[in-house]
Amino acid sequence: MSEERPGIIVNFFIRALIGMALIFFVNEFLSSKGVNAAVGFNAVTFLTSGTLGIPGVALLYGIVFYHIL
Repeated sequence: MSEERPGIIVNFFIRALIGMALIFFVNEFLSSKGVNAAVGFNAVTFLTSGTLGIPGVALLYGIVFYHIL
């Protein structure tokens, strides 16, 4: 079990970093199109993107778009 733990931690951080980069680029794309919907960079978004991956990022944007309605 201890041999598998570093792989899980590395996988989490890779997903989190990719998720945060995706959030950055989607925020920039939406602001260039004039859409005022941005997901912030904080611990919750880091944990969500690290745990759930790209579907977690989509969930965060779904929540933001829901609040716009």
